[in-house]
Amino acid sequence: MATGQWPTLADLTSRSDSMGKQHIIAEMLSQSVVLHKDTPYRESSEMGGHEFSFRESIPAGAWRQINMGIPYAKSTTGKSRIGLGTLEAYSQVDRLLAEMSGDVERFREGEDVSFFEGMGQTWEENTWYGNTAATPAQFMGLSAFYNTVSTVNAQNAANCIDGGGTGSSNLSFWLIGWGLRTIFMCYPRSTKAGLAMEDKGDTVPGFDSLGNRFEAYTSWFRQMGGICPQDWRYGVRIPNVDVTNAGLAGPNAIDIFATMRQAMLLMPTLTAQSSGITEVDAPDESSPGIRPVWYMNRTGRHWCDVQAMRDRNVLLRLEDYAGKPTMGIDEIPIRVSDQLLTTEARVV
Repeated sequence: MATGQWPTLADLTSRSDSMGKQHIIAEMLSQSVVLHKDTPYRESSEMGGHEFSFRESIPAGAWRQINMGIPYAKSTTGKSRIGLGTLEAYSQVDRLLAEMSGDVERFREGEDVSFFEGMGQTWEENTWYGNTAATPAQFMGLSAFYNTVSTVNAQNAANCIDGGGTGSSNLSFWLIGWGLRTIFMCYPRSTKAGLAMEDKGDTVPGFDSLGNRFEAYTSWFRQMGGICPQDWRYGVRIPNVDVTNAGLAGPNAIDIFATMRQAMLLMPTLTAQSSGITEVDAPDESSPGIRPVWYMNRTGRHWCDVQAMRDRNVLLRLEDYAGKPTMGIDEIPIRVSDQLLTTEARVV
């Protein structure tokens, strides 16, 4: 017995005027989806995952005295693996209903556009909060990697700066240094990156709840991939930023810009203007090719403006990034992602 949902006569009526012409639909549910503008994509080493290696230790050398030798030394490496997820959807419209609309292609397009928006929001939300322990079909999101502020629990906790919030009305600020050897998105081997869409026309039938067939126009959508923090040093999270009267809205709010400057010093290297740290331990380090970007939700962005106006902050400036005017801090652009929550529980 078939399961699913199809547009109905009521849906067609709600999209048409008294003359039967289709309305322009106001996309009231659209949100800011921004990660696709910044994330580099790399083909994974496997169909269902990506395996990568990372340096764990480097030789320090030894002090030598006359007539005394020194031991051989070596570096050590580790290996890890991330899983990939597959997000799919079908859009089906009864052929008769589409013909009744008076403009089959426009009616189908109006329905398909909502899938682009909805799947884009789902993908970005999963990039921040995906958890395969709760939903095995997803890929693991960044919050699952940067999930503690205690260095006793994890080494990468050094890149989680505690914002001080204790309840469940918190947000996070993120600084990501995108790069093909730092943090990037993977797509399965022998496939393509991004959202794929295929118009199957009316060759795929629909089936009602009794299993009876009807002619239907069908569109198919799929995006596959996952996020790989190969070098966790290039991701910094500022969690536990309380948005209530005890936090950002109160008199003792966290100093956003001071904390952001602290976060920028945690990356091994940025531009000289951003952090002043331009040398790293490995001579072939590819980090100068990274693209650092700040991410926050609208609430976090609002309080950045408030603190900038209140304290006459000179860090937040309108600058030109890739030919477009964008607010940023020391050559690092700020993006607003509506998928970042203000209801995060405390990260401990």
